[in-house]
Amino acid sequence: MTHDAQIESQTDTLEVQPDQFRVLVVDNDKAHAMTMAESLERIGFVCTVATSGPEGADKILAEPFEIVVTDLVMNDIDGMGILQLTKEHRPNCEVIVVTGHATVSTAVEAMQNEALNFLEKPLTPDKLRAAALKAAQTIQLKRQNSELMRRLDEKFGFEGLIYSSNKMRQVVQRLQRIAPTDASVLILGETGTGKEVVAQAIHQNSPRKKKPFVPLNCAELSEHLLESELFGHAKGAYTDAASERIGRLEYANGGTLFLDEIGDMPMATQVKLLRVLESGEITRVGENKPIRINVRLLSATNADLETAIAAGTFRSDLYHRLRIVTVQLPPLRDRPDDILPLFDHFLKTFSKKHDKKVRGIDRTVFQRCLDYDWPGNVRQLRNFAESMVVLDLDGTIGLDDLPPELIQEGDDLVPPVDPKPAVSANGEMPDMVGQPISEVEKWLIGETLKATSGNREEAAKMLGIGERTLYRKIKEYGLRGD
Repeated sequence: MTHDAQIESQTDTLEVQPDQFRVLVVDNDKAHAMTMAESLERIGFVCTVATSGPEGADKILAEPFEIVVTDLVMNDIDGMGILQLTKEHRPNCEVIVVTGHATVSTAVEAMQNEALNFLEKPLTPDKLRAAALKAAQTIQLKRQNSELMRRLDEKFGFEGLIYSSNKMRQVVQRLQRIAPTDASVLILGETGTGKEVVAQAIHQNSPRKKKPFVPLNCAELSEHLLESELFGHAKGAYTDAASERIGRLEYANGGTLFLDEIGDMPMATQVKLLRVLESGEITRVGENKPIRINVRLLSATNADLETAIAAGTFRSDLYHRLRIVTVQLPPLRDRPDDILPLFDHFLKTFSKKHDKKVRGIDRTVFQRCLDYDWPGNVRQLRNFAESMVVLDLDGTIGLDDLPPELIQEGDDLVPPVDPKPAVSANGEMPDMVGQPISEVEKWLIGETLKATSGNREEAAKMLGIGERTLYRKIKEYGLRGD
């Protein structure tokens, strides 16, 4: 499905608010122009009328309209002129062309000049409104897609990578040179160093960024399932193939396929993948018809592929096709300058996710992070940060929030509490979360005695305890019983 066709199908169910869209109606028949504008205004569109081509052109240059409805036949500047001017100066504006002199050639010309719709007179209100709503839906969907791309750029753009060390700076400089090309890239590094994040950054900074980024972990699937996932299969290709399936290579057409743990790919699958890289064609399992594809391949592994080649478990010809360019990600222990920026970033991320407010971090926690060897690399740091946020009760990440791996003998693991709950000036219930039960009970009994003007019998009834128990608590907590 093409990008335009995807937008067309998605707009069928997309709701819009017409009052958020400004419409310019251009027609040298003033009465007809006013009728069209009034029809659209009745369902909420904000309309402006121009009664000649030149007036319409002036308004397009002066005001930021989202939709233009223009008659085709006008003096001086006709509808085609309005269409071309709009697309030149307001490329995000959608244009609807209206005419009483429709021919196939004019309709084709309008569409070739990026008109969204071509309507014939006599024009009914329903037909005009439907076309305007479709234009509004198209604009709204394009805005959403644009915002999504902006967020992806922010998250996976090179400026979104969190680092401070010179080693990672050198990696990013290498990525900036690689991304704009179509070269296959082999990303090397220990487990948890962020190989998929780097692959997404390469894709997001490449000319393929508006096409799919499709990841697949080769270690998670058996040989049979891996081939089906990669190449797809025809209906009935094997026992469980109840329907046709599009493989990841075909789905990624025009975009990027990321194969993680490529070193675990079975030899038979390696042969088929190499054939795809050489021919640019795939064949679904159970079919003979080849399908042309255009995919950029990124791959990653934590294994030593040269050792695997020597052992006969990885093909040398595939290895050389995959490693047109290599990127080596250093382990976190070799770039300690990145630990605290990453830790701070993860704390903010998970504070938002779990609706926690982290106001501070104990210096000792920072030092423990710097001293730790991080065998699980960035992924382990990320998991530790989330654990600390979840465990935190007092708004400060301290020793009591540390995961077991960072705890040392002699650490005080009891979270600090305020021995005296703060009672608000107006007597309302204070925040008792994290306070000892005895303090909560003391406050509750004292407030109940105030409410009953010291009547112990009534207070005991309200609290649901016996009078003798109440007398004992009053004495224990040093409360006034009158």
